[in-house]
Amino acid sequence: MKTLFRSVSALLCLLSLLGLLNACGVIAVGAVAGSASVLADRRTAAAQATDIGIQLEAGAQLSNKFGKDAHINVTSFNQQVLLTGEVKTAEMKSQAEADVKQLKNVRTVFNELTIGPISSYTARANDAYLTSKIKTEMIFTNNLPSNSMVIVTEGTNVYMLGILTAAEAASAKKIASSTNGVKAVYTFFDLISEADKERIDQANKNSAAAATKPAPQN
Repeated sequence: MKTLFRSVSALLCLLSLLGLLNACGVIAVGAVAGSASVLADRRTAAAQATDIGIQLEAGAQLSNKFGKDAHINVTSFNQQVLLTGEVKTAEMKSQAEADVKQLKNVRTVFNELTIGPISSYTARANDAYLTSKIKTEMIFTNNLPSNSMVIVTEGTNVYMLGILTAAEAASAKKIASSTNGVKAVYTFFDLISEADKERIDQANKNSAAAATKPAPQN
């Protein structure tokens, strides 16, 4: 089990680093969910598509406005948008938040941008590694729907968004907080009841079963 855990952790870290190296410009946009994760995500398929659209639109807009004067990560989950990274002035921080707030479908903006020098690629690689460690631990944790949350690490601070019950949220925060190298953990979860959890998860199971059911033969 330990060997498997290390292998998964290394794979996730490699994928995170590849995504980091392939990023263009100063805006890092959250990963697009594949068809396999769509069925496990507590967001509807439409909500996932909306989040992707928000990330792309906000990322392009901020990149065009600030260029190399900022490094801004845009992450949207259930139409709640998290801004992380670095900007040079307080005015740029406020402007970035205002620009994203006016976008269609955005419910809330959590502005966690820091004012200061742009982070180095070494620092970003370390953040990607921390994220991979947390994700790996969550994969091996029972009753924790890791596909129903997103994890962002910036400057060794961890930010999490998702749709979880109170118990699941507490478990996720505990895992992130206990990960070596993490400075602080900030959560922005949409909390749901146990009854809502059962309803949503059952709907996802039904959707998955319908998607894999063979088509009738003529």
